[in-house]
Amino acid sequence: MIITFSRNAVPIRLTRERWQHIKRRHPEMQRQRAKVLETISTPDMILRGDFGELLAARLYSRTPLTRKYLIAAHKELSAQDGFVITTYLTNALSRRRKVLWKR
Repeated sequence: MIITFSRNAVPIRLTRERWQHIKRRHPEMQRQRAKVLETISTPDMILRGDFGELLAARLYSRTPLTRKYLIAAHKELSAQDGFVITTYLTNALSRRRKVLWKR
């Protein structure tokens, strides 16, 4: 298990099980774990998810799929605990999502 801290200073867990799930569902994320952790700790912006999760977003000029946003969906359960739900790469951020914080 790896722990990083969110923009809100909450420790966010990335478990081995969750990382295996992410790699199975999103093979392009295979070698992107460091970028996932960086996105959670120093995002370009944070968006509100549909079910109370936070979507940390960061634009990377180089990814396995060219220039993309990395989205790290995570949940902050309390000020002392949170976990990664999933991560993925996308061309553009959803316009329907509310921006909670922006750099």
